[in-house]
Amino acid sequence: MLIARAAKRTDIDELIALAKSAGTGFTSLAVPPEQLEERLVKSETAFAAQISRQTEDTYQLMLEDTETGHIVGCSAVKAMVGVSKPYWDFKIITMAQHSAEADRRFDMDAMLLVNDFAGATEVGTLFVSEAGRGTGAGRLAAQSRYLLMAADRPRFGEKVLAELRGVVRDDGSSPFYDYVSRPFFKMDFAEADQLSASTDNQFILDLGPKHLIYMDLLPPDVRAVVGQTHAVGVGARKLLEWEGFHYDRYIDIFDGGPLVSTWTENVRTIRESRQYTVRAATPHGGVQGLLSTDRFDNFRTTRTTVILDGDVIGVDFETLQALDLCEGDRVRFWRQR
Repeated sequence: MLIARAAKRTDIDELIALAKSAGTGFTSLAVPPEQLEERLVKSETAFAAQISRQTEDTYQLMLEDTETGHIVGCSAVKAMVGVSKPYWDFKIITMAQHSAEADRRFDMDAMLLVNDFAGATEVGTLFVSEAGRGTGAGRLAAQSRYLLMAADRPRFGEKVLAELRGVVRDDGSSPFYDYVSRPFFKMDFAEADQLSASTDNQFILDLGPKHLIYMDLLPPDVRAVVGQTHAVGVGARKLLEWEGFHYDRYIDIFDGGPLVSTWTENVRTIRESRQYTVRAATPHGGVQGLLSTDRFDNFRTTRTTVILDGDVIGVDFETLQALDLCEGDRVRFWRQR
């Protein structure tokens, strides 16, 4: 059985292994091992905190195979971004150009460095190892983030966003970065990516473009990757769009990948999930979906079959054990349609 659960500091070795296999361009994992360990410690503390307000904590989730005990994936929720650490993106704007004397009318696109998502929640760090792919692990890792948000809505923002990895070559370089961003930062893509993940991003404010960058000045092969998703992220983008996220012409300043967003209340998994009281049952002829503990302490989620009876949900013993549930506990269930 696969479960998504709150990360623990003892997950460090397997998280380091996941980060190494993610490769260049996966910004949220492109940090040294000691920072990954610090992230786990802070996440464990955040999960245990008795609060009900929005903070800048990051809640790290791990995807565990209960049969082997191995971690096959991860995901995370940053409760609030863009406040103490700016959340820089390029916003593509359209300017209407018109001259009666020249008898010309056309639109021109340009990129502007912005921090438009201050106070929003970010979902990210979604990565599944080779061992977990093709098993539904990616979808479980993705939807578990929204069930976590539903468990305590005041901890999260009114808007939620996700940045998708842009087009990166096989050698780890980025066509967008090489032409657009490198002239400003004077460093290679991997170094800029690592600095973005591990610092307060002051270097972006110090060195980044202060004026508009006109899209028509970019070579065709660079324009072609703007707002495009890396091949390994196409599935993640489809899941986000299924949840209700949309692309509104915000892109990553390093690889040109798209940022998608939506109002938190409109996220499908949150909107369609319901709370129940759990009991033990043999779910023959039941319905499938995602079941979560609906609490922050010892948060867990899995895909399972259940029996729905009013506000009571029947679950088999194996699932109760995997989620560390007792009869009478309150849970949350998203029904697969």
